[in-house]
Amino acid sequence: MMKIVVLDGYGANPGDLSWAPLEELGSLTVYDRTAAGDTVGRAADADIVLTNKVVLGRSEIERLPRLKYIGVLATGYNVVDVEAAREHGITVTNVPAYSTESVAQMVFAHLLTVTNRTEHYARQNRQGRWTASPDFCYWDTPLTELAGKTFGIVGLGNIGRRVAEIARAFGMQVAALTSKQADALPAGIRKVELPELLAAADVLSLHCPLTDATRHLIHAATLALMKPTAILINTGRGPLVSDADVAEALTAGRLAAYCADVLTEEPPRWSQPLLHCPNAYITPHVAWATREARERLLATAIENVRAFVEHRPQNVV
Repeated sequence: MMKIVVLDGYGANPGDLSWAPLEELGSLTVYDRTAAGDTVGRAADADIVLTNKVVLGRSEIERLPRLKYIGVLATGYNVVDVEAAREHGITVTNVPAYSTESVAQMVFAHLLTVTNRTEHYARQNRQGRWTASPDFCYWDTPLTELAGKTFGIVGLGNIGRRVAEIARAFGMQVAALTSKQADALPAGIRKVELPELLAAADVLSLHCPLTDATRHLIHAATLALMKPTAILINTGRGPLVSDADVAEALTAGRLAAYCADVLTEEPPRWSQPLLHCPNAYITPHVAWATREARERLLATAIENVRAFVEHRPQNVV
């Protein structure tokens, strides 16, 4: 019987889902969390390892001679040294497209937080602000209508395309920086280069992979091309932006708002400047974490293991 080890199961399944289908495929051990120094010891006898954020680099892989399969409990698989795995005959899989709807929903939850400020008014009114108003209504923040504004997207993968559809439903004009050919884009999306996108966007949402080319795509020079009224949204990867440059732009009033579900370091240190910036709206990497998305994640991850055990691997990276 194959030995299966889950190194950090708590993120995907804090207890409201079941690992039982995975137990049918082998002898299962699930750890909520695994510190870097414990990775090799916990995985030493495993044929199959599942990881979300625990790193399996070359050093770890070379000390796990029994390992045959690594299943990443996410779409991004940068926590695994895929080249080292390939050299050692280890199959690596991921879980594509499970969080598309949930992440797209979070993009607009962030955007509407800025444009409509529902949390701000609800908090004030729990403190009696409306009851003390001399008028039938009040507002003390700008309120913005999305229809007719330009929504810019960097990257048109599954999530980027879904975000574009929703933006169009709000009546927004959509422009995108994408490697896809212009005539292959869905109706209503205009392909542009980065300088034009930065200058035109009232909202700019990042949905590209993190690569050497996209690391710090948004920095002081690119921020300088954006409207000071623009809203920047990052539900992709923290290092797509320079935290310090975005914080400086917010503080100086050269960017209206930064909405992010990801940061360069997670969890962040209290000294992370974006946690203290005016008009920075930070959520703790939870866009993917709806129950529905996690159910899809776990079901696909388990099916990936089943397919591997049955010698028909799927979702191999």
